[in-house]
Amino acid sequence: MRSARPVGLLLSAAAVLLWAIGMTVLQPLTEPIGPWSERLPGNNAYWARDLRFVAIVAVVLGLVLAGHGRLRWTGPAVLLGGLWTAADVAIDRADPSGTGWTVLLTAGGWAVLGLLEAVLWWRERGAPRAGADRWALTGAACVAGVLTLVAAGIESPTDREPELNPSAFATGVLLVALTIGAALAAAPARTRARCVLAAGLVVAAVFGVGLIRTITPGPRALPQLALGAVLLTGVTLLAWDWPGGRPVWRRHAVAAVAALVGPVTMLVLVGITMIVLLPVGAIFTALAGNSPINAADSDVLLSLVGLLAGLGMGLLLAWPPALGYRR
Repeated sequence: MRSARPVGLLLSAAAVLLWAIGMTVLQPLTEPIGPWSERLPGNNAYWARDLRFVAIVAVVLGLVLAGHGRLRWTGPAVLLGGLWTAADVAIDRADPSGTGWTVLLTAGGWAVLGLLEAVLWWRERGAPRAGADRWALTGAACVAGVLTLVAAGIESPTDREPELNPSAFATGVLLVALTIGAALAAAPARTRARCVLAAGLVVAAVFGVGLIRTITPGPRALPQLALGAVLLTGVTLLAWDWPGGRPVWRRHAVAAVAALVGPVTMLVLVGITMIVLLPVGAIFTALAGNSPINAADSDVLLSLVGLLAGLGMGLLLAWPPALGYRR
């Protein structure tokens, strides 16, 4: 897909803006005042952190899309994501807030993106032009698809913050664009049928994200299941081969079942594992100098849960024979 590079870079730049807003506008809203036990935060208190970390993953996914999934871009993109996360924790400790900081962090993030893109472009000069890595692009689409569910369903302790719904919706829409963009870039050919399907999926998924944000947290489970099934089944329809010019429907039927039950199952399993065995959320909370979650609740890093679940779905749906890789 010729437009993969500009689209990927544009989406990465949008993710940088969301990250900066999350750091300077949303994060201050989530930090309690005072260290007293009765003021310690509870479940979902640091929802802004999860949206920021999801935005960092979106930066990486945009670069993967821009590089057509090739390792020359994917490797530096993943490294950048790790460094950006470390920088996020350090910046969070400084408690920046206000428009000035938003502009500064956005400009700094865009400068980093521009520098990395220039370096990677320079490294590509004179190198043989390689095709897209369809496996990596399909995996990236799966990660973005599962993280869409996380962003769409993000909660706060009260769910009354006026900034919560717009920020969650914007992050969800960005991830929808990354999901469909990466899946379309993984397609063996950009046909009219695939483009029409991609447009329909974008409309349906954006509507789904908006619908979920209008529903109270309890009843969101079924719409989230439906959104995940539509998005991830759509990924297979866009990315997989169409022998004879049409999808192999029995394969996609199996993929639809996996898309329906897989994301939620993996999210639950990874979440329980983190609560019981690996309190990553509490570690990040301490590193950022924020108040710990009270003992009666759990500090779950939903963004990391979604990332790992998305990678798991990528292993399921980035099926090599369906992507033209023959053993």
